[in-house]
Amino acid sequence: MNLHDFLEDHAWPLDTPQALGQCLQGMVQAGLDQLPLPGSGLTLQRWQHLALVAGHDLGLCKLFEGHTDALATLRELGARPVPAGSTWGMWAAEPPNARVQMREVHGQTLLMGRKAWCSGAGVLSHGLLTAWDEHGGQQLVAVDMQQSGISVTDDGWAAVGMATTASVDIVFDQVPCTRVGQPGDYLRRPGFWQGAIGIAACWLGAAYSLAHHLQQQCAKRAEPHALAHLGAVQAALFGARNTLHTCATYLDQNPAADSQLLARQARAQIEACAEHVIAHVGRALGAGPFCKDPQFARLSADLPVFLRQSHAERDLQVLGELAAQSPARHWPL
Repeated sequence: MNLHDFLEDHAWPLDTPQALGQCLQGMVQAGLDQLPLPGSGLTLQRWQHLALVAGHDLGLCKLFEGHTDALATLRELGARPVPAGSTWGMWAAEPPNARVQMREVHGQTLLMGRKAWCSGAGVLSHGLLTAWDEHGGQQLVAVDMQQSGISVTDDGWAAVGMATTASVDIVFDQVPCTRVGQPGDYLRRPGFWQGAIGIAACWLGAAYSLAHHLQQQCAKRAEPHALAHLGAVQAALFGARNTLHTCATYLDQNPAADSQLLARQARAQIEACAEHVIAHVGRALGAGPFCKDPQFARLSADLPVFLRQSHAERDLQVLGELAAQSPARHWPL
């Protein structure tokens, strides 16, 4: 079964974390999580799969993207194969008040402390997360979530949009884990920025789904203002789609390159496109679908929250700094 058919067959209301977890488990059992690795020659295909899931359900996409990103990271850093049927979270947020510490006790690495923004923590079998060693180095570790000493809390998640991802805090108390790679590898590896563009592919997939609602409405009734909104949406999506095609080609030709500038540019453009689509679709369709179409209403609530994986002006500031350091005449055709 291909991914499209699976999603069509599993269109039940994914309205609880448990429903998301069960759906992700089904995808894993069907082998649909085995995406091409970034920079492998099929990067665009990887992003197309992420976008397809995003257009179906952004909560599911959040778990699916995290799971497939964890698998890619483990492969990139030479970790052992994951257990059959396992589902993974990728938990790398580092707020200063929620950093997990690690220490060696009798030759075993143990985790202590609180980890925030852990999407799907209550329904996933394993986690790949950042922790801090005794020397102040950031280290990726893999942890089996079916162990004692792990408390998946109800803290840290009061969202309406993306509510089903249950991105709560986890508290670790002397929990065994396995080191993955070396300290600092998580941010140094090429896959970090390659994966950051994959997040933008999710944003774009959701934006396409919103745009499809407007397209359907215009096909039924050619109202001039709605058509103008659709034209604006079509232009924005065209530019964002071409951006991802260009990025995929570059990564496949330069898989080991530092792609930070590329990723920051792509994310900024696709974030702006998604916000453009949200505004035009809402103005064109009015209150009706927000109030009467559950899928549209859910997507409209979810996408603005998912977009906040961008850090807005802070990301733009860094992009500006990178642009300022670039050679002169960086932009002309």
